Amino acid sequence: MRATLDSNEAAAAVADAHRREWGFVLSSTVRVTRDLDIAEECVQDAYAQALTTWRERGVPAKPGAWLTTVARRRALDLLRRDSVLRRALPLLIEDEAEPEVQPGDDFPDERLRLICTCCHPALGQEAQIALTLRLLCGLSTAEVARAFLVSEPTMAARLTRAKKKIATARIPYRVPSAAELPERLDAVLGVVHLLFTTGHTAPAGTDLVRLDLVERSLDLARMLYALVPESSDVAGLLALILVTDARRATRVSDSGQLLRLADQDRSQWDASAITEGTALVRRALRTRPPGRYALQAAIAAVHAEAPTWDATDWDEIVALYDVLTMIWPSPVVALNRAAAVGFARGPAAGIAELDALGDEPQLAGYGYLPAARAEFLHRLGRVDEARLAYQEALLLTENEVERQFLADRLAALEL
Repeated sequence: MRATLDSNEAAAAVADAHRREWGFVLSSTVRVTRDLDIAEECVQDAYAQALTTWRERGVPAKPGAWLTTVARRRALDLLRRDSVLRRALPLLIEDEAEPEVQPGDDFPDERLRLICTCCHPALGQEAQIALTLRLLCGLSTAEVARAFLVSEPTMAARLTRAKKKIATARIPYRVPSAAELPERLDAVLGVVHLLFTTGHTAPAGTDLVRLDLVERSLDLARMLYALVPESSDVAGLLALILVTDARRATRVSDSGQLLRLADQDRSQWDASAITEGTALVRRALRTRPPGRYALQAAIAAVHAEAPTWDATDWDEIVALYDVLTMIWPSPVVALNRAAAVGFARGPAAGIAELDALGDEPQLAGYGYLPAARAEFLHRLGRVDEARLAYQEALLLTENEVERQFLADRLAALEL
């Protein structure tokens, strides 16, 4: 390890530690402060200090442990200075008998403690999910807002209200008992699912996939499956992540270009993940009515089991979306169903379905709607309309890999 780094190397190392270690560092610091805002401040200070220290001394062997130590020391300093004030403020309650867990342990107990605190039933489910993405995963407020299809100021207000409620309601900072876990499960699963989708296709940035978020969501899904193996929803979510992520290595070409499902080399898909995932799908679908994660996993499994793009059973996919729409109506599900209709029944049918969603407010800033329209319009030979749709999709897309794909599709219209 070199003793010094240049500014770019230090910044890259800190950014990597943020992606990998944020949730653990914050959850460990909360145990000292018992206050989410102060813990966030201390962790941010630790990362800021890392920029200078790591540049001068090199990256420590265990960056997460180093950051945790710095953040907790900063927290203790703040608490000593503000001890009189702190006695007058509501604090998180925790079971002091629970053992400490160190960064790198196989069972990320500290992160489970944080996610269960954020997913307390006293909070609304959207607030639970948003708060966990912000605190556990270190997503920016803007990134969380994009995941929920709302403005950044709206999301900032939601996060502030949720943190205040945790403090004033004296919500315990602990892993719930086996008897309490089921009432938290829906929210926890929602968090893990949104964490995976955010990592599977990053809302912004130069990479299509945020591998750290994908791996974190898979770890959490496996942890939950170990805790509640009888839950078909947990089995369905783990299946969905496994089968969908099995395509990861083929989603971008060697030159960094986005590859559509039709263009991916299926022989390079992770066969072991698909086998494990499809077995979980079959188990999850035995519950009647099937849950939303089981249905989404079943859709992913149809894609995974098709030997070629042309052999995809689009009618089955549409039928699965029909059931999913009944039990979990959402604008994004409706959009995905509309795209499936276009592949099952032709581009004209797809356009009709997509146009019916044009007035849906939650899709107004969602780039996949105009991108899907552009694809079907192109197939119908309606080039001028396709051009406008691709331009709209470009305006609404911030991920650079997706933007380049859309720009290439737009340029192809001019040929």
